[in-house]
Amino acid sequence: QVQLVESGGGLVQAGDSLRLSCTASRTSAMGWFRQAPGKQREFVAGISWRGGSREVEDSVKGRFTISNDNAKNTVYLQMNSLKPEDTAVYYCAAKPGFLGILRESWKYEYWGQGTQVTVSS
Repeated sequence: QVQLVESGGGLVQAGDSLRLSCTASRTSAMGWFRQAPGKQREFVAGISWRGGSREVEDSVKGRFTISNDNAKNTVYLQMNSLKPEDTAVYYCAAKPGFLGILRESWKYEYWGQGTQVTVSS
């Protein structure tokens, strides 16, 4: 069992920045997904177990960065130059024991509670 605790969402204006955090109770491959109202959950970014590999979805590349702190079992999503279309509930996900990066939501075993990010224009 892996518990995930997310934090860092909020209401910001377009162009602002936010940093989301997700702390896992166990070292895992981690990913960030988001789901806007009426839309499917989509991959945002992923990082491997040890942090050596990372991917960011093209739609946020250059604005979002994923990183981790192995000592704290925490993954971060730094979001800069936020746009109204980034508004969504953001979820972190974990796959314990997996060494690579997973882009498919169904491959993750554990999910955080979600944190709302709202970007006003």
